[in-house]
Amino acid sequence: MPSPRLLSPALLTLAAAAFAIGTAEFVIMGLLPLIAADLRVDLPSAGYLVSGYALGVVAGGPLLAGLMARLEEKRALSGLMLIFIVGNLACLLAPGLWSLLLARIFTAFCHASLIGAAAVMAAQLAPAGMAGRAMALMFSGMTLANVLGVPAGTLIGQWAGWRASFAAVAALGFITLLLIRALLPTHSAHKADGKPQARLPGRVWPALLASMLAAASMFAFFTYLLPTLSQVSGLPPEQSSAALLLCGVGLVAGGWIGGRLADGQLDKALLLTLALLCASLIAFCLLAARLPFALALMTLWGALAFALCMLLQTLAIRLAGDAAVQASAFNVGAFNLGNALGAWLAGILLSHGGVLEQTSLLAAALAGLALPLVSLALTSAAKPNSACMRA
Repeated sequence: MPSPRLLSPALLTLAAAAFAIGTAEFVIMGLLPLIAADLRVDLPSAGYLVSGYALGVVAGGPLLAGLMARLEEKRALSGLMLIFIVGNLACLLAPGLWSLLLARIFTAFCHASLIGAAAVMAAQLAPAGMAGRAMALMFSGMTLANVLGVPAGTLIGQWAGWRASFAAVAALGFITLLLIRALLPTHSAHKADGKPQARLPGRVWPALLASMLAAASMFAFFTYLLPTLSQVSGLPPEQSSAALLLCGVGLVAGGWIGGRLADGQLDKALLLTLALLCASLIAFCLLAARLPFALALMTLWGALAFALCMLLQTLAIRLAGDAAVQASAFNVGAFNLGNALGAWLAGILLSHGGVLEQTSLLAAALAGLALPLVSLALTSAAKPNSACMRA
């Protein structure tokens, strides 16, 4: 459980913003059959709404981060949430698939910058020595979106039509905008001189590439996790929801563990977490045929994978110095790019004769490739002239 010192209205508002963004991103998964039937397109065509959003996140981070860096944080978050509301209203009113796709891409533009700015603001609002845990609290909104927001949005769509789901998400965004205006302080710690935020320093890029590889590892494994548990481990179909819930418990625990580790010795925590993640994925491949071991390793993997995401986000922000918001937004974009890369590589593996449990070996290899990048980034962070953000 988070420390009571973290449960301030401002930090909870940032978590609410993450909840809204996460719900908008993932609710489409449960709505695709409804959208395909209503718009009279096939399911693969409707699937463009998923990949289109991911591309919008990747493109929107660099596009808006520099612009929003010129604004005070509260005003920037308000502007980004307004884009979110308008985008979801456009989804509600879209007459066809391509207009809906454009509306989804427009909505996604705000994703990386909003989450990035919220992460930096959470760290700045945290009590002394608790920046990592404050960011974990903010990111828990994304996790809760999958547990609560997405099922609720799907039920609304099944009951009242898919357009009602977008109306509900837009309403959620409007409520969040009111909370931002009412509860967030006017805060401009990294813009005290009134100048635009600094350009993203080169030392951040190894950390961003490591984030992309970590996300690729995560989704190379996660995309085919349920088929692996079903076909290799022997998980009964009626227990699949329970297995996903167990995995979700690991993800939530990993967020809090990562936040605590980020407030301590970041370098040791990163390297140890990466090593343990690789080991858990290799062990999963070896023991996938034994259901109890597979479920235990899946839960451990979830905790390690999400802890790693938190640690890499913290590293990118610390390396960026005055460009913290930009680095955070770029990191979210790198993560989404890794999502698509991991699922694509796993699909290639399976289409060329690979078996399901080997996706965990692919995930281990991708995580292993992140090790030298993390080491390089940590070396940059250790240099005396590295202008890192003080947590």
